[in-house]
Amino acid sequence: MTIRTMTSEDYDGVYALWMTIKGFAIRSIDDSRSGVERFLRRNPDTSVVAVEDGRVVGSILCGHDGRRGCLYHVCVHRDYRMRGIGKAMVVYAMNALKNEEISKVSLIAFTKNDIGNAFWNRIGWTKRQDLNYYDFVLNERNIEEFNK
Repeated sequence: MTIRTMTSEDYDGVYALWMTIKGFAIRSIDDSRSGVERFLRRNPDTSVVAVEDGRVVGSILCGHDGRRGCLYHVCVHRDYRMRGIGKAMVVYAMNALKNEEISKVSLIAFTKNDIGNAFWNRIGWTKRQDLNYYDFVLNERNIEEFNK
């Protein structure tokens, strides 16, 4: 098992992995090849893949805005779970963020993602009860409606 920094060449394997995962959503623009390549250009050293026998079996998109890191699409193929791969990838990403002088990291897990939420609770992450998460899709129509 190798855990290393994700590159754009990993996209096909990462996307194939995402298609096997229940409990999180894939966005057509942000999670497209060009969207992930854009993310990796902005955050070249913080995203992670776990590879075994030439196959991507785990991945994390990880980036930061200069203040706070964020983990996206943390997943391990179901056949490779309970081997410490997820935790090892998270530690890899946290060390990469620390190397970039980031001192706090967050993530979003869908409430119906039972496996993911159990993982985060098991490894000691804190579920926030003191905030609400808001979202706005940036497209021409939505911006025009907002601006009325």
